[in-house]
Amino acid sequence: MFRNMFSNMISKPDPPPAPDRPGFAHSGIASSGVAPPDFAEVAIAAAAGLALAFTILFIFVTPFAGKQAAARDFVSYWATGRQLVHHANPYDRDAIWAIEHSAGLGAGLDPRTVLIMRNPPWALPIAYPLGFLPLRFAGILWTLLLLACLLISVRMIHQLHGSPANRIHWLGVAFTPAIICITMGQTSLFALVGLVLFLRFHRCHPFSAGAALWLCALKPHLFLPFAAVLALWIVVSRSYKLLAGFLFALALTTAAAFLIDPTAWPAYAHLMRSPSVENQFIPCLAGSLRHWLMPHAVWLQYLPAALACLWALVHFWRRRAHWDWLTGSSSLILVSLLAAPYSWLYDQCLAIPALLDGAYATRSRKLLAVLAFLILAADLELCFVKVTSTLFLWTIPAWFAWYLLARATAAAKQPAPAPTASAPIAST
Repeated sequence: MFRNMFSNMISKPDPPPAPDRPGFAHSGIASSGVAPPDFAEVAIAAAAGLALAFTILFIFVTPFAGKQAAARDFVSYWATGRQLVHHANPYDRDAIWAIEHSAGLGAGLDPRTVLIMRNPPWALPIAYPLGFLPLRFAGILWTLLLLACLLISVRMIHQLHGSPANRIHWLGVAFTPAIICITMGQTSLFALVGLVLFLRFHRCHPFSAGAALWLCALKPHLFLPFAAVLALWIVVSRSYKLLAGFLFALALTTAAAFLIDPTAWPAYAHLMRSPSVENQFIPCLAGSLRHWLMPHAVWLQYLPAALACLWALVHFWRRRAHWDWLTGSSSLILVSLLAAPYSWLYDQCLAIPALLDGAYATRSRKLLAVLAFLILAADLELCFVKVTSTLFLWTIPAWFAWYLLARATAAAKQPAPAPTASAPIAST
């Protein structure tokens, strides 16, 4: 008994808990100091560690893997660059097929397989320099550039949320679609950087933020509801500097594309209207809806996006007086991905800002662990299922449902304001 009394006398009192700062949630992990490892942190560390190991392995194996560089989507950008260097049509299927298969694309694939760059012609200045480089060296530089885009994006999102001292941002680095985007060499991570730069600078540097949105225009079909709200917000808030920045960047790259290939736009329009493009099945919700109900009705593939745009406009209009892009863009991007007329699994890397927004907002450790295990489940599925399979249709609804739960728990667990005594009314 005396020993307990003595220990209580000499022990230091526990410091009072730090009050919550407005706009920053604990997210179930201490915002200062080092919290003891728990189930959520272990799950986050496992997902991040697996993603890091896989990325490092891929980067170091690719230079020595023979024709591995030709077996991923990056070869379409390199082949387009080769066509542009030789002043040829960058959307010529036969010529692209010959370049890709001479580089080794056909190994283990259907010999008729051809990967065409479907980005609009204003993206041609990105592919043009690749035509001057050997395939393997260009692939290494491209992979490092995509990895830098992912790390920069996650870092800026972390800073936008106040740089909390936790490991939640590791989930962005470990996000399965982002890792697939790096390994396949797709441009969705460029669009992610553009989105995050817009969120970072739309208040202080609107012209630069608008110019950054050009990167989102590399894949405009993934931003339709987001773009509808953005256009209305520009008019309501009179943010015409942001619009000027976007139009300037778009005009500059369009002019550059015209100088590189004056016939790019007619060739692109012909490609997008070709039966091989219109009738191709792409494993997304809108594409699956069309092919399951009316395979020859192309308009049906764009119907979900049209309805999503209407919902987004109503959603914004009701909140226009206190609209915040950092949190408001989360639901817009997730709905844009959910209703996109066509998209692939790697395009879902655009959901990283929304998922991290929900992760920073929620106070549930269990939900953080659930998100980490969803990422691990997608990683495990990749070991047995091709990326082009419809078995990955669950991912974007899962991310959206998780985000809604995270925001709901954040709203439900906000501390109630302390009651204050009413002040006496002064007589006059």
